[in-house]
Amino acid sequence: MPEMRMIDVGELRLRCAIEGEGPLAIMVHGFPESWYSWRHQIGPIAKAGFTACAIDVRGYGGSDKPYPVEAYAMERIVGDLVGLRQALSPEAPAVLIGHDWGAPIVWNSALTNPEHFRAVAGLSVPFSGVPQRPFTEVFREHFTSQGRFFYQEYFQEPGVAEAEAERDPRDWVARMMYSISGDVPPGEYWSKPLGTTFLEGLPDPQPVPWLTDEDLDFYESEFRASGFRGPLNRYRNHEADFEWLQGWNGKRIEQPALFIGGTRDPATFLFGGITDPVALVKMFAPQSEGHVLEGVGHWTQQERPDEVNRILIDWLKRL
Repeated sequence: MPEMRMIDVGELRLRCAIEGEGPLAIMVHGFPESWYSWRHQIGPIAKAGFTACAIDVRGYGGSDKPYPVEAYAMERIVGDLVGLRQALSPEAPAVLIGHDWGAPIVWNSALTNPEHFRAVAGLSVPFSGVPQRPFTEVFREHFTSQGRFFYQEYFQEPGVAEAEAERDPRDWVARMMYSISGDVPPGEYWSKPLGTTFLEGLPDPQPVPWLTDEDLDFYESEFRASGFRGPLNRYRNHEADFEWLQGWNGKRIEQPALFIGGTRDPATFLFGGITDPVALVKMFAPQSEGHVLEGVGHWTQQERPDEVNRILIDWLKRL
């Protein structure tokens, strides 16, 4: 079992699950998740000769939870990773591994702080370079203005999604995870009109081997304690993130990089915006390699842990 530690990263403290010795590998989860999302990776990465460190992102679990929306801007979360690297590996840069929101966090950490991060792996969400406009403009053009529901629009107004999620955190997590996993039967669950709620129309979760009752017990306990405001605030910073990243316009990730996605994951294909995520990543991270796993949905390292671990550890050992 990993050791749970609270690490002062400068602006606040992060709860970290740490195991092993050797070069530092930091794992960053997405929404609605936890350090626990890396439960199948921590031990194998440690056994491969690394200090495996899976964090609770600020606002989640045991990490500190500032209240303001702006406290969850990409710039601030990237700063947390820089502070964590300095605290745990002051003599050497770290490797970053991120999934879902954690993928943009680690991609942009590597882009903006190459002196701190020597390699980067993103799961589910490919790196598409410095944005040319805020993502709010993109989804409002393609979804909101067309009268179509888009979950990130639903998340914009503070308090709305929180109220729905906090009524039953276990149901929220189970329905969200199942509905975009590789196990859900094909359906138009997310094709619904503007004005519906997040959970409306989602299928009833069925038992899947990668998300047990014990796993849901853990996620439920975490979100009953933390609430959803901090996690949802990440979605409310698209404009701030866009402005900050303009300082790196035209730059690429030059470090070794890895992308792992799934053929059943809408985020891997940027919600239908691209057909070849591996080629996209190579455009903006030329030292990258990529893998798109057949039948895998959004929860990459939880749905297919053995395959993901094989790819990750092979890549880590070649750095």
